[in-house]
Amino acid sequence: MHSRWIAGLALFITASAALAQQKTGDTGWVERSNAHAQVLLDTLARFNPEEASSLGVTTSDEQVLDLGPRVGERTRAAMAQAQAELEKRLAGEKDPNVRQDLQVLIQSAKDSIEGSTLNERYLLQWIDAPKVMFRGLQDLLEEDIAPERRARALVRLQRYAGLLPGSTPLTGLARDRFEEGLSQPRLLGPVKREVEQALSNAPTYVKGIRDLFTEYKLSGAEPALAALEKQISDYGTWQREVVLPRAREDFRLPPELYAFELKQFGIDIPPEQLMRRAQFEFLELRAQLQMLAPLVAKARGFQATGHLDVLRALKKEQLGRERIEGHYRKVIGEMERLISKHRVVDLPKRPMVMRLASEAESAVQPAPHLRTPQLVGNTGERGQFVLPLGGPKGGGGKGEAYDDFTFGAAAWSLSAHEGRPGHELQFAAMIERGVPLARSLFAFNSVNVEGWALYAEAEMVPYEPLDGQFIALQFRLVRAARAMLDPMLNLGQLSREEASRILTEEVGLSAPLARQEVDRYTFRAPGQAGSYFYGYTRLLELRAETELALGPKFDRLAFNNFILGQGLLPPDLVAKAVREEFVPARKAKAP
Repeated sequence: MHSRWIAGLALFITASAALAQQKTGDTGWVERSNAHAQVLLDTLARFNPEEASSLGVTTSDEQVLDLGPRVGERTRAAMAQAQAELEKRLAGEKDPNVRQDLQVLIQSAKDSIEGSTLNERYLLQWIDAPKVMFRGLQDLLEEDIAPERRARALVRLQRYAGLLPGSTPLTGLARDRFEEGLSQPRLLGPVKREVEQALSNAPTYVKGIRDLFTEYKLSGAEPALAALEKQISDYGTWQREVVLPRAREDFRLPPELYAFELKQFGIDIPPEQLMRRAQFEFLELRAQLQMLAPLVAKARGFQATGHLDVLRALKKEQLGRERIEGHYRKVIGEMERLISKHRVVDLPKRPMVMRLASEAESAVQPAPHLRTPQLVGNTGERGQFVLPLGGPKGGGGKGEAYDDFTFGAAAWSLSAHEGRPGHELQFAAMIERGVPLARSLFAFNSVNVEGWALYAEAEMVPYEPLDGQFIALQFRLVRAARAMLDPMLNLGQLSREEASRILTEEVGLSAPLARQEVDRYTFRAPGQAGSYFYGYTRLLELRAETELALGPKFDRLAFNNFILGQGLLPPDLVAKAVREEFVPARKAKAP
């Protein structure tokens, strides 16, 4: 996706020794590590204050994305300066934990520079400005955000509209950055379908912004809202006249850029190898589903016994908007009871939030997701499991409703994945344990996060009703399909149409969800979709290795808590910590 050129500003930093603080009780090294991480956090706040603000950097609340001239060049210069400062600090640091943190912070700075360079080398700088503005304002206008921070949304709105001294409308800056590259025919334009979706969603974002200011009763916003509405309309006209003619039908990224994307998501094997593993697992899961389908059919009184026929029968039991949130809350409560009863993992102290998405949120992110909590200076802010009910608009999507998450049996696995013991629990655990900034803010890699969530689904399957177990396998089939289809599409081995056919006819997704999936593989986040399957397999491999090493001394609760204690480390560092810390400690434990 062409807004990806901004991604170099969102620094992904791995981190250090997992249990040093817990083992020694010495928090001094953590404080020093946090001080070093602040170097990169300050750089992030300078160029992408919305991202910093969403993390809890309150001094960025009134600032907006830097889209000024030479922003890529200026960002790389700032990152190089930060890298040099971190290298200087490394030379004088003796503590091994802090040294490791510094080394990975330095590597992250290098990766950020590389990503910015690659994007500028290959892509025109196009962004979906209305989407950026909606998200930037929504981050401040939420229930858990303190009232004094919400009030700052008015200043951010005025900056977006260019109404404050020294500010320029964001849409104008976005237009300028795109037009700077038009004279270079080698630069790739955005994917046509992505632009069409952006154009279709723009009115929804405008309404979503107005609704936020109405909901939180912020007065004085009307002049800026009116100006922004006109600017977004003009931006749409400009995109139709200027951007669409440079948009491309071929969604594939240059190989060098796709390889970089895979690395950033945490996939450290060649895409061909990932594809082969996923194809094998896809067939295995399909066979398991076919064996389980007759049992589900018998238990539920269905006539058909085939995998896809049973899936369709379960999908017919749609809950409806008025019942779905209550049903999910009931399942979440039962899931927490099962987690405690079977000693799966320690539950956070804070209660979990689950809600339905607004129309604008569904346009931003049309799949179920977790809105991560504030990680800097958290005073009780919680993650939110958000469930959209509509499909993506634009490019033929027509906004149809999904039927993939709104039937009763789906709530079990989806709650385990997005809620507990999955995403929500992982982030809540980091907050409650006081994980250092380098690990909680910047270590993010999709292989860790999605791998844990899919592993969490699997941990709960034995305790779920039969139809919930069936859907758990069905969702795992989707993840295997993702890991084979994403690389096949991006390596030119498959067309969008064929991928959609596989997802609807062989996997059983609804048409709007299949479109959303293919959009994910081709322009929303190419390379990311394989991280679920890959992260899950890496964690299962580590679990098997650990069980064999410990035999009767293996304890699932202790293992899962230890994994959470690593924060968002990439798989290799998690495995290193398990082998060097967890296994010896358990072996030394008395029988």
